[in-house]
Amino acid sequence: MQNTLHKSTLENGLQIYLKEIHTAPIVSLWLWYDIGARNEVPGKTGLSHWVEHMQFKGTANMTGQEMDHAIARVGGYWNAFTSQDWTTYLETLPANHLELALKIEADRMQNSLFDPDDVEMERTVILSEREGAENDPLFLLGEATEALAFQTHPYRNEVLGFQADIESLTRDDLYGHYKNYYQPQNARLCLAGDFDTPTVLKMIEDYFGAIPSHPVKKNIPTPEGRITQTHHIELEGPGDAHFAEIVYRSPAANTNDFFAYTILDSLLAGPSSLNMFGSGGISNRTSRLYKALVENEIVAGVFAGINATIDPGSYSFTLICRPDRASEDVIKRFDEQIEDIRNGNIKKAELERAVKQAKALFVYGADNITNQGFWLGYAPSFADYNWFLQYIERLQAVTPEQVIAIAQKYFSPDERVVGFYNPIKKD
Repeated sequence: MQNTLHKSTLENGLQIYLKEIHTAPIVSLWLWYDIGARNEVPGKTGLSHWVEHMQFKGTANMTGQEMDHAIARVGGYWNAFTSQDWTTYLETLPANHLELALKIEADRMQNSLFDPDDVEMERTVILSEREGAENDPLFLLGEATEALAFQTHPYRNEVLGFQADIESLTRDDLYGHYKNYYQPQNARLCLAGDFDTPTVLKMIEDYFGAIPSHPVKKNIPTPEGRITQTHHIELEGPGDAHFAEIVYRSPAANTNDFFAYTILDSLLAGPSSLNMFGSGGISNRTSRLYKALVENEIVAGVFAGINATIDPGSYSFTLICRPDRASEDVIKRFDEQIEDIRNGNIKKAELERAVKQAKALFVYGADNITNQGFWLGYAPSFADYNWFLQYIERLQAVTPEQVIAIAQKYFSPDERVVGFYNPIKKD
């Protein structure tokens, strides 16, 4: 990977990250805002996600449709994502059309309209999105277990927001959220691809330098500590499959624990991808839980995934249960594998394979231009860009003793949430 980086800050506070990559005539622009569901308060959940929708509805200068057609005409791609910790907007397009992306994002940063009719239209869209999510048993089970894993921290809330909040939020709520957070003092503009840095810096100054900024009034939640007891929950609903989720606390990304935890994740359930696009495919069939539970027909499938978060988060194992297996037996057999590691039983070859797979999954995706742009802004959202540059090295340094210690620290049977989803039997 090419690691040369230009970093600077405009007078209005906008942070700039530029990385020249001349492998193809492509550029990927990512505009990051340090705002997500983590910063929302009770009664106002879903604001950041809804603002993301409104940013595609147009400004006084261009309608949303005109923006979309302009990107499509040059063969580009654009999208946006809202998470617990951040919101990001991106365009990947031919390098000679970079100015179009700069023009659109500078315009959206200051001139989005939030037309009342569009607000109501998107209310209907988001309520439908929420309704669709509630038809997914794993969404329902995940929402229920997260609400138990976090007693107060906003990580307990879905990015979509609660239905009652979606129904009650106003145009003023949305516009106030936009004007507070979506401005230079709270943003990073990140570009990777085929460009000349001095030329692009001049273009950025021309488009973004005069945008006014102000101090951000930000709700910063108190990080939540350990899950202090075992919580159990059972849900019933439509469907054919039985599911189980076992949820533990996970460390914040900018901690030493995160890297040993990442290897434990790879060892137990197969490696997790932190890349946004094109991560490649690595099977989890060599993982502990697959061999112990799936191959022995205890469950039909097992999955997990670690996320890089600002505050301590949650780590969930999802089991696709077999209808002929009692839930108590499933948890018992699952716990046997967890306790085996907590008791120090990790083979050198097993650890080496887990490290190799975690590294490979990261490298497969991280080297394309769009993901390089992603990492320019993603890593600074919870640490700094060196976190990305040192990721492989820090995985390689993980020892069996560190993995065992992480399992002992985080995977206590007395500090977790266990949830089941049982399909309602059809008459």
